[in-house]
Amino acid sequence: MDERLAIYDEKMQKSINNLNEEFGGIRAGRANPHVLDKLRVDYYGTPTPIQQVANVSVPEPRMIQIQPWEASMVKEIEKAILTSDLGINPTNDGKLIRLVFPELTEERRKELAKDVKKKGENAKVAIRNIRRDGNDALKKLAKSDDISEDEIKDLEDAMQKLTDKYIAVVDKAIEEKSKEILTV
Repeated sequence: MDERLAIYDEKMQKSINNLNEEFGGIRAGRANPHVLDKLRVDYYGTPTPIQQVANVSVPEPRMIQIQPWEASMVKEIEKAILTSDLGINPTNDGKLIRLVFPELTEERRKELAKDVKKKGENAKVAIRNIRRDGNDALKKLAKSDDISEDEIKDLEDAMQKLTDKYIAVVDKAIEEKSKEILTV
């Protein structure tokens, strides 16, 4: 690959990584510890990820168990979960917290599938914006440098192929995540 396109390839890959992170946070009816990734708890005045103050495990397909390393963190973790948009009430026995994921309703599954599609569309827009930035840079290159029109055309074609490749990756990710959500 041309080194002039490598930075755009890297940016597009970052868009895919970001999308996969977002998809990891969408719960599909089974317990996935990644739904806790964005939550922070107050640990001695510092917002800290739950995974850094507790042991997070999945003992059953529909349950996440959070065992804080310090008993004082139980309340903090519980508070963080209650104020989040998870929509799950934690149960705690003083030592550990359990999150039981209810079976998703058909309506909720469809809502989540729409959300997945929307996040996928946002990733596609980001990728197309990266392509636009790349093409703008190529136009500037054409004006300033001693580079032939054919070379610029080849680079633009390569940029389009790169964009198409990443758009296909996004489409596949949307399809897989939607299937996972809609499967009962």
